[in-house]
Amino acid sequence: MQPVLEMTTTDGFDLWPVAEFESFGFLPLSGGLSLAEVGTAVMRIAGCNDVDPDGDRPPRPVAALDSFLHGLLTFDCLFVAGGLRVTDNSTGVTFLPGCCDGLEDWRDWQRLVDDGGLLGFGHDPVSPIAERFGSIVRLTVNAEQSDSPVIELPTTELRLLLTGAERDLAGFLALAADWASKQLPDHCSGVAVALARALDLPTLAVPPER
Repeated sequence: MQPVLEMTTTDGFDLWPVAEFESFGFLPLSGGLSLAEVGTAVMRIAGCNDVDPDGDRPPRPVAALDSFLHGLLTFDCLFVAGGLRVTDNSTGVTFLPGCCDGLEDWRDWQRLVDDGGLLGFGHDPVSPIAERFGSIVRLTVNAEQSDSPVIELPTTELRLLLTGAERDLAGFLALAADWASKQLPDHCSGVAVALARALDLPTLAVPPER
């Protein structure tokens, strides 16, 4: 199990250094990313929330960097395209996030393990779902297909996988906070706090903005 970001192309982005990436791929988040990959991940998360403010929200700043970060730093509810990717190494079956999935909701998996029920992550033509049946969780790659590949695993194993996913997210957050202190010194604390909120993690202690 890996927490992953659904990516867009990085072509033309010049606000900070990023790694080259193609659209529609997935970038796994962990504490093992390179600095360029961290920059790419922060770019993508900020980009997910780079929409024009409405209602009582403050207007966009004029400066390009401030404008791009505005949604990440000011929106109450943040969106992070992606989710949790699960691969069964014995069969090669991979369960991918769907079009309605978001990494900000990854703790829904914990509630599934605790309370049962069903999680849906997409809709036609590809509808990944996760269901608990007693002590077993079944991951259906595409519920639109009667013969869809599935992954079945005990709830005890899924709990361990979720602990590992949380550890990966926390490792990424620590990297990103350190990265922001160097690449975005005027916004480092705000970015670190926003990323923690977006990933539903405790906020790290970060150095003050200069």
